[in-house]
Amino acid sequence: MIQPVALPTAPPLPDALRRSAEALEAAFLAEMLKSAGAFRPTEGPGSGGEGEAHFASFLADEQARAMVARGGIGLADSIEHALRLRAGGSVA
Repeated sequence: MIQPVALPTAPPLPDALRRSAEALEAAFLAEMLKSAGAFRPTEGPGSGGEGEAHFASFLADEQARAMVARGGIGLADSIEHALRLRAGGSVA
């Protein structure tokens, strides 16, 4: 029986690591915004109803992505650093 040969894998591209780190920071920030009730739908007359509740989640996600695009809270930098160490690459 022929044993398969394990081919060396290339380390992840730096851009892919950064995108992954920023995506994780955005997900974290979105959950924090939702937990804080930052986009809690209004109640009573003039509220958006059930649709507003659904779109509030989208608004929190988009706000979190915008925060990360403007520098975020620095979490992406820490995550990227850890990913580079785990991938065995150099840390800048």
